[in-house]
Amino acid sequence: MLRSHGLHLRSIIAPLLVLSVFIGAATLVSAQTPGTRDSVTDSARPAADSAQQRFLQGLRTAGRGVQQIKTAIDLLNRAHGSRDSSRVKVAAKRLTAYCSAARGFIASGRGKMDPAAYDPPTRKQARDLTLQLDSLSLTAKECQGAKGLAAQSSTTDLLTRLRAYDAALAEFRTAIGLPNKAPSK
Repeated sequence: MLRSHGLHLRSIIAPLLVLSVFIGAATLVSAQTPGTRDSVTDSARPAADSAQQRFLQGLRTAGRGVQQIKTAIDLLNRAHGSRDSSRVKVAAKRLTAYCSAARGFIASGRGKMDPAAYDPPTRKQARDLTLQLDSLSLTAKECQGAKGLAAQSSTTDLLTRLRAYDAALAEFRTAIGLPNKAPSK
């Protein structure tokens, strides 16, 4: 009985001990020393103040709404590709639901985004980005009001606004010194 109990404890403790050794080693390896490439990159870009942090938080929230619109358009395009009328109707109704949810995220994020948080060279790009978000929010409101009846025209308007938003986002990211990601479809 004691022997089996000891084996049982060893079978529990040994993997935990091995796991803790791996975690400790990974922590040591990932620890940065002064003078590495990351610390040079961080010192080249000035730290964002609280207003800029708030702007970026709002942009992240609004970006969730933009992603929802992109998802809904993708669903609708795939439904059109299947040529199944019932799938197209369901996708069109989902588009209105996604537009409704996206407007909530965009409005919530946009409320935190004050272009005055940035100095004049970057302020223009921040203002352009907020204008594109406002435009996208209005188009999403029209999409939501259509209730899936005019899905094709709503999709065309949304795609036009999304392209303008992606361009403004790329300019803003360049202006604040962040790398640009390839726009998602």
